[in-house]
Amino acid sequence: YGGMGLDFSYNIAVAEELGNIRCGGVPMAIGVQAGMATPALTRFGSDELKKQFLVPTIAGDFVACLGISEAGAGSDVANIKTTAVRKGDEYVINGGKMWTTSGCQADWMCLLANTSEGPPHRNKSLICLPMNLPGIHVAKKIDKLGMRSSDTAQIFFEDVRVPSKNLIGEEGKGFTYQMLQFQEERLWGVATVLTPLETIIQETIDYTRQRKVFDQSVLHNQAVHFRLAELATEVELLRSLLYRTVALYVEGNDVTKFASMAKLKAGRLAREVTDSCLQFWGGMGFTSEVLVSRFYRDLRLMSIGGGTDETMLSIICKYMETLPSK
Repeated sequence: YGGMGLDFSYNIAVAEELGNIRCGGVPMAIGVQAGMATPALTRFGSDELKKQFLVPTIAGDFVACLGISEAGAGSDVANIKTTAVRKGDEYVINGGKMWTTSGCQADWMCLLANTSEGPPHRNKSLICLPMNLPGIHVAKKIDKLGMRSSDTAQIFFEDVRVPSKNLIGEEGKGFTYQMLQFQEERLWGVATVLTPLETIIQETIDYTRQRKVFDQSVLHNQAVHFRLAELATEVELLRSLLYRTVALYVEGNDVTKFASMAKLKAGRLAREVTDSCLQFWGGMGFTSEVLVSRFYRDLRLMSIGGGTDETMLSIICKYMETLPSK
């Protein structure tokens, strides 16, 4: 379908390299295309759907977005209210989505909607939804703390009709498909923060070396260079966890626990590194002229998007409870 046929480890290599871009929004937008809106279509979609949506998305001719979160259901995916009611050979969609990355410019959405009245984990389906259909209203572009180069939309659906053949895989399997899709999204997110964190630490070393306070460089203080050494060590530990998780995933293992651990640690470490380093920049760190202040804002999303820290902790706890007691 236009891809290179490589395994998932290459996605992670690309994600790491995209971290050299000096903002968070561009790697995130590419990640939506490569690891958030398309994995379920790639794995479970029909040949016809792949030709219609996946091929132009891989080519870069289509912009994709992922319609999961709603105003009352962010990390609580099972609680979404958007419905897609089957009428003949069509689904009629009503509801809305919130915090949709690339939603203002997207050509199609990988939409999660309730397609029956059954149990919340078995009544949802994923649907390829063209964004030019009547009844789709992009209400506004949301103004955000960070990731300001990436458009984030609030979207409403009013009796939107889409062919039933646009269903990805089986009806009622959407929650399961999305949980699998989340694993790639979370690992992509972890990979994209590694290089920015290294960059911030190195730029802080360079700045504190030349910045003088009380007749000596800031870096000369043991508290400063010890702290930077600790942060650099934490980044390397996160990289090791990511690589182990990706290797297991490529081999076909369930990596839900490790991916959740990596996502949790990446979000917390992004906050820790940017906050600590910004402090060492002093007043300059509080300006918009330096990279550390931008990443302080952009990377804050890591602990929220794709599942909050609290959601990751809940997942990890569930997997720990399945271990045999010693």
